[in-house]
Amino acid sequence: MSKHHRYSGLNDAQVAESRRVNGMNILTPPEKEPVWKKFLEKFSDPLIIILMVAGVLSVAISIYEYAVLNEGFKVFFEPIGIFLAIILATGLGFYFEQKADREFAILNQVNDDVPVQVIRNGLTIEIPKRDVVTGDIVLLNTGEEIPADGQLLEAVSLNVDESTLTGEPVAHKTTNPDDFDPDATFASDHVMRGTKIMEGHGVMKVLAVGDNTENGKVFVAAQIDDSVKTPLNEQLEGLGKLISIVSYAFAVLIVAGRTVMYFTNPAIEFEWVHFLAYFLQTIMIAVTLVVVSVPEGLPMAVTLSLAYSMRRMLKTNNLVRKMHACETMGATTVICTDKTGTLTQNQMQVSDTCFYGLEGQKLGASLLAHTIAEGIAVNSTAQLDLSSKDHPVALGNPTEGALLLWLHSQGIDYLKLKESVVLVDELPFTTERKYMATMIDNECGKRVVYVKGAPEIVAALCSVFPEGVTRSSIDSSLMSYQNQAMRTLGFACAEIPSGNNVDLKDMSSLGDALHFLGIVAIADPVRPDVPQAVDEVLAAGINVKIVTGDTPATAREIGRQIGLWNENDTDRNIITGTEFAGLSDDELRERVGDLKIIARARPMDKKRLVEALQSNNEVVAVTGDGTNDAPALKAAHVGLSMGDGTSVAKEASDITIVDNSFTSIGRAVMWGRSLYRNIQRFILFQMTVNVAASFIVLAGAFMGMQSPLTVTQMLWVNLIMDTFAAMALATLPPSESVMHEAPRSRTAFIINRPMGWMIVSVGLIFFFFLFGLMWYFQHTALDSLTDMWRATFIVENKGFSPYELSMFFTIFVFLQFWNLFNAKAFATGRSALHFKGCSEFVMIAGFILAGQIAIVELGREFFNVVPLNFTDWLIIIGGTSVVLWAGELYRLFGCKRKNA
Repeated sequence: MSKHHRYSGLNDAQVAESRRVNGMNILTPPEKEPVWKKFLEKFSDPLIIILMVAGVLSVAISIYEYAVLNEGFKVFFEPIGIFLAIILATGLGFYFEQKADREFAILNQVNDDVPVQVIRNGLTIEIPKRDVVTGDIVLLNTGEEIPADGQLLEAVSLNVDESTLTGEPVAHKTTNPDDFDPDATFASDHVMRGTKIMEGHGVMKVLAVGDNTENGKVFVAAQIDDSVKTPLNEQLEGLGKLISIVSYAFAVLIVAGRTVMYFTNPAIEFEWVHFLAYFLQTIMIAVTLVVVSVPEGLPMAVTLSLAYSMRRMLKTNNLVRKMHACETMGATTVICTDKTGTLTQNQMQVSDTCFYGLEGQKLGASLLAHTIAEGIAVNSTAQLDLSSKDHPVALGNPTEGALLLWLHSQGIDYLKLKESVVLVDELPFTTERKYMATMIDNECGKRVVYVKGAPEIVAALCSVFPEGVTRSSIDSSLMSYQNQAMRTLGFACAEIPSGNNVDLKDMSSLGDALHFLGIVAIADPVRPDVPQAVDEVLAAGINVKIVTGDTPATAREIGRQIGLWNENDTDRNIITGTEFAGLSDDELRERVGDLKIIARARPMDKKRLVEALQSNNEVVAVTGDGTNDAPALKAAHVGLSMGDGTSVAKEASDITIVDNSFTSIGRAVMWGRSLYRNIQRFILFQMTVNVAASFIVLAGAFMGMQSPLTVTQMLWVNLIMDTFAAMALATLPPSESVMHEAPRSRTAFIINRPMGWMIVSVGLIFFFFLFGLMWYFQHTALDSLTDMWRATFIVENKGFSPYELSMFFTIFVFLQFWNLFNAKAFATGRSALHFKGCSEFVMIAGFILAGQIAIVELGREFFNVVPLNFTDWLIIIGGTSVVLWAGELYRLFGCKRKNA
């Protein structure tokens, strides 16, 4: 920087004024929600709200029973149980999300104290990055991160890694208007905060700092919470509304029916006191039915399923930060992904070499090979970090680093070659020349010039070509590589006779000595697992859209390599960022379904794409690893960041793909769909219980029958047993078969037609059986089920004996127990007795079985039960297992009919 003296920079007064007007060079951190507020948000779940209403009503009933009917304190067990269920469901969800946040442990803020060289008061000084202000003159050097947005005043061989903002790993920067790239995302004479200088140096004038930089705008946009509802939330709201409507309808039916019965019964003489007592009892029965109809275990089931999947998904390299993201992945209809670092490896590599005369030979096997290796080693500005012998890392220009990595893979020590020569002169690469050259004296005492650059430019400088090689054959090779989205470099060399004077700035001084050696094609290769992973996602009915800062040709070729772009696609399926910005919102919504690729995209284009898809009722997942992806990650239903992505991207996401593999996204979809299926299975199980229990309460209300189930017994059924059932169904392994299904509609009701049919039919079968059993017990005197066929019928209603109550309670529980196995097999096409990968389900089912036996044998007064004899246990367990065998027959013959 020999011309630094021309800049005087800002004086102290100008610095203070600029800081006052434009602020400091820091990103304003988002305001964190207090922990108590995060916990209270858990109570906004629609089913939790219904459960809280049911809890309040249950408290009212218990107070009436305790104060007016003089019943014991045990009447409060049910409301205690309901509120315990609420606390457990909300507390578990809160705990697991907080724990995931701690595991996430990602810092948003960059280090604001990094020293930056600026010119102030005519002097070059160092200041912390936070103190840079608008108007400052900043010196830029290789390897540094650019501290603010600015316009270049000088640029020498300046290449910037803009991948965190645009996905472009190498963006050439210049102050020469003739060399500006009209298709560049940001102007060729502008550099942006957070990007990194890969090579060269320059001077810039700061135009924007802090939140006003492009990086800052992206960071601010990433904090906006669009409060997009997840499909599961919407579907649970629908279920909550249905439960409310049906339970309130039943309650109204009870009140109206019993009131009509009172006034139409000729045996009853109307008295206000008697009627009010009767009406109050009717209200209590109606409220009881509302409480019974609410699935207390459902919020717990959802929470347990999400929490369990959250932990298990980590084993498939998906670190879930927000619980509902587990399930939402299963509803995804569109995945918007960036290219660099997600579909590709974000590491330039030599893809092919075409050194004429060396075809099929390993470098080092001939003099020509040595010449090529020496030329690559000495005519380079890059370095290799060899601290890890297994994984060397390129430092500096990624393209030149790829060449050194290729030499290393050939077993050649580039440093040894470099140190064996004497550097005479060098000509750096510029966009004006499009080539670079180095003159050396080698260990044989010969003076050699090596040239490297754009193949068509290098070839034009050469006078000597290998036999059979022409300009047209070179152009044909270049076209082939460029059609595959590869970057190409041409190589040449010239031996300088002793005494000849050569000026590298004037290649004509080489005379006819420059020999064309060949071409190298360099590319950022597609990750090996990506094509198969994309195919899996497309087969699952999910559309994939690439959003990248690369050129349309490069993006289209990557799309072809991963199986997204095919010969039937047209210009309607690809668009540039400029064209994209020119579309109105209505035009975008109309076209967005056809788009597969957005090239030359700016940071906010992906966010607008997400919002347009959401407005078309799509469920959108976004993958990305750069700061530029953060707004879209935040706006999407599910944001998936890569494990080696920027901290801003990770913070904005819901799930982090730890191994950076697109395959893990497919695994997340499989888990999400399987999780939703498990939640459906639990709804099937519990709603069947609730239908049977609600009809028993309804029938009893009109027939004056005593309820055979006590409060504590219902607590075991509705809370404890359902919680274990939720755990059992949540542990079922994911099924790959769900990946062959189309994504479910986000507007679909969570209870589908087969579920609805099973809930109503099985629930009513249970009701009629239990109602008949209840009526039979009230009109007979049984000491054992072996006496059922010999029992004497009693005309009057004698009520229940303690032993009959214990049998009824146990029969009720075991009907649900065996139905749990039917729920497990729902929509699998397999037998309920298929237990591969279901060891936890079997263990929990065994615990439920043992728990019921223990309660009946040891519960006594607390559960209003007495021990049953061994024979009755065998009859109940064996007899109720008909539920399982009937389900097995249905699945066997039902599947055969479907396959016929």
